Amino acid sequence: MSDINKEIIQEFRANEGRVGGFFEGIDLLLIHTTGAKSGNLRINPAAYIQDRDNLVIAASKAGADNHPDWYHNLVANPQVIVEVGSETISALAEVSSEPERSNYYGKLASKYPMFNEYKTKTKRVIPIIKLIKN
Repeated sequence: MSDINKEIIQEFRANEGRVGGFFEGIDLLLIHTTGAKSGNLRINPAAYIQDRDNLVIAASKAGADNHPDWYHNLVANPQVIVEVGSETISALAEVSSEPERSNYYGKLASKYPMFNEYKTKTKRVIPIIKLIKN
């Protein structure tokens, strides 16, 4: 895990889900995935929106040309743990298909304009993941 992610995770947990810096004012969650190859627990922050009882995140990797490692992990092992604020929940990660994927991406980009930039930086289709509480 990068030092930046470690700092974000520590700040998130110390402040009931609120962080400053680049992520100030952004709704963040921490997603716990199981490594696809290693089987080790991984934790990563992600911006999210809420859709009824579900949480929605993007595997944007800031517009990089490859998916983030955590995306491969949740595809291989879709049962995840999510920290939202001071709450920890169990969820099933489901990769959205069209037209749901585009609809959710538009909502994320409307709330967080950085997602508009991310999609112009890459040729890949940025996956959207719906986290279904269970």
